Amino acid sequence: MATRVAGSTASFSTRSLSTGEPVVSVDWLHANLREPDLKVLDASWYMPDEQRNPLQEYQVAHIPGALFFDVDGISDRTTNLPHMLPSEEAFAAAVSALGIENKDGVVVYDGKGIFSAARVWWMFRVFGHDRVWVLDGGLPRWRASGFDVESSASGDAILKASAASEAIEKVYHGQPVGPVTFQTKYQPHLIWTLEQVKKNTEDQTHQHIDARSKARFDGVAAEPRKGIRSGHVPGSKCIPFGQMLDSSQTLLSAEQLKKKFEQEEISLDKPVITSCGTGVTACILALGLHRLGKTDVPVYDGSWTEWGAQEDTPVATSAAATSS
Repeated sequence: MATRVAGSTASFSTRSLSTGEPVVSVDWLHANLREPDLKVLDASWYMPDEQRNPLQEYQVAHIPGALFFDVDGISDRTTNLPHMLPSEEAFAAAVSALGIENKDGVVVYDGKGIFSAARVWWMFRVFGHDRVWVLDGGLPRWRASGFDVESSASGDAILKASAASEAIEKVYHGQPVGPVTFQTKYQPHLIWTLEQVKKNTEDQTHQHIDARSKARFDGVAAEPRKGIRSGHVPGSKCIPFGQMLDSSQTLLSAEQLKKKFEQEEISLDKPVITSCGTGVTACILALGLHRLGKTDVPVYDGSWTEWGAQEDTPVATSAAATSS
């Protein structure tokens, strides 16, 4: 990928990259890092029990020129559910505060390899921005390749991260925000609600894949968040998100991905919807399906944290869970 565009700086444009391919390599990014119409985002996010602070880690080491994208902050402030998709107005305000425009290509990475970056890739696509890619292997792969990182982020980068959070707050409080440089074009087919998932348990129009661990899916392991039942949406199948990745946390080849889905009896000719715990790792399944040409996969945003907290949603468990 690097050789195709690296040598032609004058004619560089992320438009020359295929949006059918959801990831770019660290070599490609290294060769094109200084291009003005390319924006790089550190979208690292961790599970609460990991006790890691993504903003602090960003300040210690990030890809040169990268901006910090706050997964928890750039979210819907009207719900108690974690990092739900913000409104169009809120997303446009936050992304504009980061200095991103519609003409820009966006490369998103995280500190694990491929984890929360896939969520931000999906968010941009929901809001109509297709020129967005995940860095394959993320920051670990970048560092393993011997490429430089920056520390003690510039004041400008920290100010932009703060401005994005402030912009979200202002939108949800009905206050005016700064100039909006990013126009959204909402794609409702890429996001599902609880009602749609509930209807699908009856209609079965979409194959439902859950990215959580098998133990959580089966209901034999407790949910990490309190007050949430264990189990899964009736009729759904389990493909833990890690099965999309190799040992270096890069996306499997199309051939390998195809085999994974076929093993779990997922037909690539029929519609698919993905979910997980809070709508983060479901996006990794969507990333893998995108590589196989399924570019219209919706993510259930509320995922199990919403479904499992309801009193009237049906829950299925494995035989092992019910007998224990």
